[in-house]
Amino acid sequence: MNRQRAMPITSRRRKYDTPESRWAGIGPYYAMFPTSFADEVIRDYTQPGDVVIDPFAGRGTAIYSAATQHRKAVGIEINPLGYVYANAKLNPGDYRDVTRRLEELSENAPCYRQEAYSLPQFFYLCFTDKVREFLLCARASLNWRRSKTDRTLMALILISLHGKRHQSFSNQMRQSTAMAPEYCIRWWAKRNLTPPDIDPVAFIRKRIDWRYVHGKPTIKDAIVYLGDSIRKLPALARDVKEYRRPKATLLFTSPPYHNVTNYYYDQWLRLWLLGCSDTPGKQENRYGGKFSNLSQYRQLLTQVFVRARPILADDAIIYIRTDQRESTLNSTRAVLTEIFPEKHITHALCPLTPNRQTKPYSRGGAPKRANCEVDLILKPR
Repeated sequence: MNRQRAMPITSRRRKYDTPESRWAGIGPYYAMFPTSFADEVIRDYTQPGDVVIDPFAGRGTAIYSAATQHRKAVGIEINPLGYVYANAKLNPGDYRDVTRRLEELSENAPCYRQEAYSLPQFFYLCFTDKVREFLLCARASLNWRRSKTDRTLMALILISLHGKRHQSFSNQMRQSTAMAPEYCIRWWAKRNLTPPDIDPVAFIRKRIDWRYVHGKPTIKDAIVYLGDSIRKLPALARDVKEYRRPKATLLFTSPPYHNVTNYYYDQWLRLWLLGCSDTPGKQENRYGGKFSNLSQYRQLLTQVFVRARPILADDAIIYIRTDQRESTLNSTRAVLTEIFPEKHITHALCPLTPNRQTKPYSRGGAPKRANCEVDLILKPR
């Protein structure tokens, strides 16, 4: 096929000189696609106007890359955090509306002073009183499910919720994942660390100004749905059939890896800001657990890809990034081969870049030199 070789807009993201590049990186999230990788896959395997689908959308990198390269794109994400990140950059609110909403939070935050003193000990050591009031106000007031303005502001707050001291709202923490409260309390006490004294409104206002300096990205025909792909894909398939909508020419995704990390527990603090519990739990849940049961893991992959098939064109390409460990790789390959027997499958090893979040988890059950991920590519025979 003829490849569209035009340089993707987001490939210049390090220069941050376009609205597309400024918005592309929204959302620290586990095992994120590198934007340049997503750009290349979209460019090499689709044409402008084609439809791309991602049933494990995460923070929407594949969908965003497709949309900025003038493809139609549909994603599904079960974790509210990924949903907020994805749709904040696909359809951000207007600058004036977002800054106005921030000022409303500033005015109303003192109303949450009493509630700010009823949180678990972790929150006192993680955030100052003023920050806790602001966060509780945002948690109660921002309608991120229905309002693009509120969703955009919530996404920008979530990015800065925790990370390095004075670069985020929190005491010293990782930015990508939230640690266990008990661990943090001990770690901070040992080093005599206190939360940074930050004006949360001024802090976020500066980040809003940076994000909007070139305006908003121009995106059409792209969306990420909040929900379970097992339930959402049949509805999409019915829409394709009943309304004769074009089928996808590329399924581009990275399913969760088997027994690597608990997708809820790793983001428990950001999920708290979205309305979940103020204490983390490791149980399997609807936002994604650790997928430690191999049989259930294979069942998940089977159910999703079976339901995705009716949405795909006969000559569609399926591009899956997965883990090199045998449990994940063999399960994924077996499921794909069974569901798409008419396609030829190839694979390519992809060395982990230094900042890839899967790198610390690549040791368990993997060969000593298996410091990489695998791309499985299915094409028509």
